[in-house]
Amino acid sequence: MLVGIGSAGFTLVSAYGFPGVVSATAIMDPTRIAAQIVSGIGFLGAGVIFMRRDVVRGLTTAASIWLTAAVGMACGSGLLILAIALTAMHIIVVVLISPLLHRIPQAPDRRTLTIQYRDGQGTLRGVLEVAADMGYRTKIRSTKQLTTQGRPIIEARMEFYGKPPLHILMLELSELAGVERVAQSVTEIE
Repeated sequence: MLVGIGSAGFTLVSAYGFPGVVSATAIMDPTRIAAQIVSGIGFLGAGVIFMRRDVVRGLTTAASIWLTAAVGMACGSGLLILAIALTAMHIIVVVLISPLLHRIPQAPDRRTLTIQYRDGQGTLRGVLEVAADMGYRTKIRSTKQLTTQGRPIIEARMEFYGKPPLHILMLELSELAGVERVAQSVTEIE
């Protein structure tokens, strides 16, 4: 949503923000500036996006930076009503809509994670403690033993029931000592 709002802002600024500069004898194109700001801010936003063990973080922050640039461009080109509208839409998305999306129940296959961890280090206990501390109820669907690079690894398919977003749990679990991999399972095991 934020990227869409930002795109609208950049487009309107490019189309309507520089009416007094363009003429039949003008040799400059002020919309180039808008295009370069979009590219530069996109590069800056990419710097705040991180991926660690199949979990992406920072997308909302990157989109907010991009939208902030659109608001700044609107203000700079004298489109104050557009700047106010973009700011209002940003607040609506981040404060009102985003929390509502976290309340939508997830399908059972969306709650199932596959966690690979080193055997014999008490990692499963840590996984269960982190999940309980975040307010999740946990159900172990299956486990199997694997060998990776000569080390015994356990792969557990677990269901997590709770209100916090699952991607935050995935990030927390991936930070645990002994956890090799955390991924969302594609299919549900009966």
